[in-house]
Amino acid sequence: MHELLARATHGVDLTAPGAFWHVFFNLLNMVPWTAMFWWNVVFVIVGAVLGWWRGRVAEGVAWALLLGPIGWLIVLLRKPRATPPPLPR
Repeated sequence: MHELLARATHGVDLTAPGAFWHVFFNLLNMVPWTAMFWWNVVFVIVGAVLGWWRGRVAEGVAWALLLGPIGWLIVLLRKPRATPPPLPR
C-alpha cells in the first residue's frame, strides 16, 4: 500500500490546491487500459454469442458491456425468446 501511495503522490505538492487532480491522474496512469479494453471486447463477443443462442443478441451485448461475465449469467437465466438454432450435424 505504501508503494501505491508513493507512486500516486510522486511529484505532487499535497498542499497545492490542485493536488487531488494530480493524484487522481497519477492513479489513472497506473491502470492497464489496453488489457481492460481487450477483456471487454472478449466479454461482449461472448455475450453476443450467448444472446444469439438465447434469441436476445442486443440484450447479450448490453449486459456483457455493462457487467462483463455477470451479464452472461443474466442472459442465460432469462427465458429464450425463440427456440435456439439447431446444432450442426
